[in-house]
Amino acid sequence: MIYEAVIGLEVHAELLTQSKMFCGCRVVMSEGIPPNSVVCEICSGMPGTLPVINRQAVIYTLMTGLALNCAISEFNLFARKNYFYPDLPKGYQISQYEYPLCKNGWLEIDLASGARQRIGIRRVHLEEDTGKLIHVDGGRSLVDLNRSGVPLMEIVSEPDLRSAEEVRAYAEKLRAILRYLGVNSGDMEKGVIRFEPNISIRPAGSTELGTRTELKNLNSFRALERGTAYELTRQAKVLDGGGPVIQETRGWDEARGVTVTQRSKEYAEDYRYFPEPDLPPLVIERAWVEAIRATLPELPDAKRARFEREHGLGQADAIRLTEEKAVADYFEETVRAGQAGAKAVANWLLTDLFRLMNESGQGIESIKVRPLALAELIGLVESGAITANTGKRVLGEMFESGEDARPLVERKGLAQISDSGALEAAARKVIEANPAEVEKYLAGKETVLGWLVGQVMKETRGTANPGAVREILQRHLTARQG
Repeated sequence: MIYEAVIGLEVHAELLTQSKMFCGCRVVMSEGIPPNSVVCEICSGMPGTLPVINRQAVIYTLMTGLALNCAISEFNLFARKNYFYPDLPKGYQISQYEYPLCKNGWLEIDLASGARQRIGIRRVHLEEDTGKLIHVDGGRSLVDLNRSGVPLMEIVSEPDLRSAEEVRAYAEKLRAILRYLGVNSGDMEKGVIRFEPNISIRPAGSTELGTRTELKNLNSFRALERGTAYELTRQAKVLDGGGPVIQETRGWDEARGVTVTQRSKEYAEDYRYFPEPDLPPLVIERAWVEAIRATLPELPDAKRARFEREHGLGQADAIRLTEEKAVADYFEETVRAGQAGAKAVANWLLTDLFRLMNESGQGIESIKVRPLALAELIGLVESGAITANTGKRVLGEMFESGEDARPLVERKGLAQISDSGALEAAARKVIEANPAEVEKYLAGKETVLGWLVGQVMKETRGTANPGAVREILQRHLTARQG
């Protein structure tokens, strides 16, 4: 049977605030911080304590909602979510249920086919993160509450996704927006953004929803795409075999490439919400929303359209350049230097510089080649001062040392040779040293000319002007034909 996938995605993103959601404890990463050292009476759930809403967390959530084209709710309530969390000492989580901050938005994604698709956003709401369980030998578990109470934003899509490819594209686009806004670092390895797809299938053409499973706490795009694809295939095999899909929570085993059962899926009655009695209703004034809207940066879609319009870039290059704000900023700063055109800058950045970054594992924020230095290098190539191949070699050395292009070229004598006397001498030397190849050319094998040009380039360490070399060789060889 042919099935259609129906997928919704829940994304949990820790917010880049200085303090936790309901107390003054600072937000820290776990690495190098002693367990349970950043905890107070409030985030450890001591009786008699009162939470206070983190204003900056609300601002970050409203920024996200506006960026995702959501309606902003004027009236908001926080709720107690009564469900057992072994790493939340209060015995409940403070979240939002009936009255989320943002709802009914949408996000457009780009697919490999070139098509664009709009995915609905059901809600964006605030809650507090849990602590972290550390499982040790002997079946024991330790708890670290440093993360307990960190502001956590949950973004819930509509079940509009239809493939693993779409799920990944949506997650990548959403992460990019959060990084542009500066509300989340996007560091998936540290678990500050986590993906949980709700996956079901139904016979193609049907409008009824199938039984869904949820994959928990995926923290890489690779795991998200592979886990979703596997689960779609698994469910199809179950139905084709005559069995039922069981509603459950599953995990992704990266090593084995399979999803595994974690626990039977909870139903609505397993969760009990009621208004948080220690927090008053939160009223969002329209003037405050508009003031926040005015602070939004240029987002990826708008920046991409501007790059195509102002810089004449193709859609594919514009998309790649705007996926990360730091890359887009680097590109524009290089263009503003005025030493190279935008298309040349895009080509060098997306090919040679990206290759060096990928090989070294560095992000663009940490590389030694700064935008002005790259602009100078491209200008040297564009003006003919050095060859393109020499430029690639120089870029590699700049990447390692951080030295600027012009002094490096001068120090190593890499300037392009256009002097006719020097090129004539190099060409004659190559012709005399390769009589067999010369004879092949004279016999009509014209492709040998390219090989001879390469030999002259090798003789001059890649600094000769290739066009001038070709002309000189052709002249000498034509004379021999006469």
